[in-house]
Amino acid sequence: MAILRHMARRSSPDFWLLIMTITWVGFGIVMVYSASSAETAFLHEDAMFYTKKQLIAATIGSVLLVLLMNIHFMTWRKLHALLLAGVVVMLLFVLFASGDAYPRSWLYIGSFSVQPAEFAKLAIVLYVAAMMTKKLPHKHPFHRALLPILVVIAVCTALILWQPDLGSAIVFLCCALLVVVVGGIRWKHMIIGGTVAAIGASALVYVLLTSGETNYRVQRFLCYMDPWQDAKGWCWQHVQAEIAFGHGGLFGAGFGQSIQKLFYLPEAQNDFIFAVFGEEFGFIGVVAFIGLFVVFMWRGVIMSLRCPERFGTLTGIGVIGMLTVQTLINIGGVSRTIPLTGVTLPFFSAGGTSLIVCMASMGILLNVSRYASRAAPKQVNPPNKKKTKPTTMRRTE
Repeated sequence: MAILRHMARRSSPDFWLLIMTITWVGFGIVMVYSASSAETAFLHEDAMFYTKKQLIAATIGSVLLVLLMNIHFMTWRKLHALLLAGVVVMLLFVLFASGDAYPRSWLYIGSFSVQPAEFAKLAIVLYVAAMMTKKLPHKHPFHRALLPILVVIAVCTALILWQPDLGSAIVFLCCALLVVVVGGIRWKHMIIGGTVAAIGASALVYVLLTSGETNYRVQRFLCYMDPWQDAKGWCWQHVQAEIAFGHGGLFGAGFGQSIQKLFYLPEAQNDFIFAVFGEEFGFIGVVAFIGLFVVFMWRGVIMSLRCPERFGTLTGIGVIGMLTVQTLINIGGVSRTIPLTGVTLPFFSAGGTSLIVCMASMGILLNVSRYASRAAPKQVNPPNKKKTKPTTMRRTE
């Protein structure tokens, strides 16, 4: 068994990944307090209202991180179908049980609320990694290897879009397709899959533009093109975010000195927390943040590639890809590099479900790093080398 075979090779988790994860979580809690304290002190008479929730989520996430860091990653290869089935049930439940009283993206359990789409991101990474390890698409035909995987991805993406949650659907789809591509597929299969994806994307655009939320989505795109054409209406958040970055300047206004968080920037502790960060720490702080995240991403990729098991490599790449895609979409939307989709910033934005899933994902990646060899990283799909028969010298008299 793979678990027993590699148990003797188990070492401590990667130090740098662990330290950077703890740093992100700790600094994220501090930023949630900075971004929300003034508003919650007025609305809830408690400056720590969102910070307390984030601390509770961080505590749960820390327990899961330590637990998953000590569970062999190959365990999830056996449980991938069960995890995905549970997520699909949750996605169906929020669609039909939420009603009109609550948003259909959340599942309410007493005074607690969870977002199943966040769990779906991790579940699809484990599922696709397990299937790509089992099916070996570069050796098996398209209908046996890739088609079942793509059908599952499409169904889950449709369920998330139905909520509707376009941002989570984009992250979900990108994570799944990243693991598929890294897992190794033939060029012919990639062309077929790309054609199907293009048709699906065209149909999706048509559905979004003809749905009841047409005005909402069109206005978001128009705000991306020119937020100042409706600065006091639909584009209020975009304009206030730009003002925040401008006020931050080169060195920032200083920690806790943001002005835009004082009822100018709605939900500053959630999707737009990066704007508050940019205002308080300036351009230098933003560059430092992006640089540290690149190091974090690079370290995760290196540890994944050094894993002796194909499933561990694909899982690690999927986890890092999930965090990277979500970070790029959030920063891109807040800075108006891409249209706004409403995606949280991993480890930073206020949101218990997002933080718990991010920390649980890092627990799995840290376990992968425990079995990573310290040699040079290997290729995910090494080229097949033709075996050559050894030549023998003919003995002459």
